Amino acid sequence: MKKPRVLIVEDESSIAELIAVNLRHNGFEPIWAEDGAAAQRELDAFLPDLVLLDWMLPGQSGLQLARQWRKDPRTKAMPILMLTARGDEPDKVAGLDAGADDYITKPFSTQEMLARIRAVLRRRAPEAVTERVEIGELVLDTATHRVTWQGTLLKVGPTEFKLLGYLMQHAERVHSRAQLLDKVWGDHVYIEERTVDVHVKRLRESLGPAAPMVETVRGAGYRLTAQATV
Repeated sequence: MKKPRVLIVEDESSIAELIAVNLRHNGFEPIWAEDGAAAQRELDAFLPDLVLLDWMLPGQSGLQLARQWRKDPRTKAMPILMLTARGDEPDKVAGLDAGADDYITKPFSTQEMLARIRAVLRRRAPEAVTERVEIGELVLDTATHRVTWQGTLLKVGPTEFKLLGYLMQHAERVHSRAQLLDKVWGDHVYIEERTVDVHVKRLRESLGPAAPMVETVRGAGYRLTAQATV
C-alpha cells in the first residue's frame, strides 16, 4: 500500500525533522521544504497527499502560499493543514479564508498532529450525493462536477461542492455546524465549527445570485431552501 506523502513547509529544521520522524513512524512519507520557493519546486515535481504549511516563513508567508496554490487548478484541491503560533480567532479565520483546510496551533502534540492529518485525509471521501440534484433553477451534477444556476455554469471549489451537494440533497432541513462537519467533512474530532462558517461564506460567493438559497438559521445552523427570493 502506497504511503501518503506529506510535504512539510517549515523553515525551522529542528521542528521539521521532529515532524518528519513522527510521520515516518506512523506510515507517512514526509518531504521537507524550508521556504515557499523550495515548496513550489517540490509541487512542480509531484502532488503530495497533504501539505503541512507553516504560517511564518522567510519570503512568502504561509497565507500567501495557500492563496497562490488555491488559485492554481493543479493544486486547488490539495489538502493544506496550517501550522501556526497564532492562536487568536481572527488569525485562525484568516488561515481558513486563505484556503487552509484546518490549522494546528504550536506547540502541539504528535497525537493531535496525526489526528488532524488523518481527519483532513478522510474528508476526501465524504458522504456521497446522488448524481444529479435540482432545487429550483440550481442544479448540481456529481458526474461532471458542475453546478449551474439558470443554465449558467458556476465556479465552485471542491469543499464547497461537497457542502452544496449535502445541503441540496437535504433541502429545507436545518443542519447544525456539528452535523455538517460530521456529514460533509467526515470526522470533526479536532475541527472547530467556525470552519463551516468560512466554507458557507465561500459557497455563497460562488453561488452569486443564488446565494440567498443558503440561509442562516440563527442559533441553529444552515438550510438550503428553494423558497428564498433570488
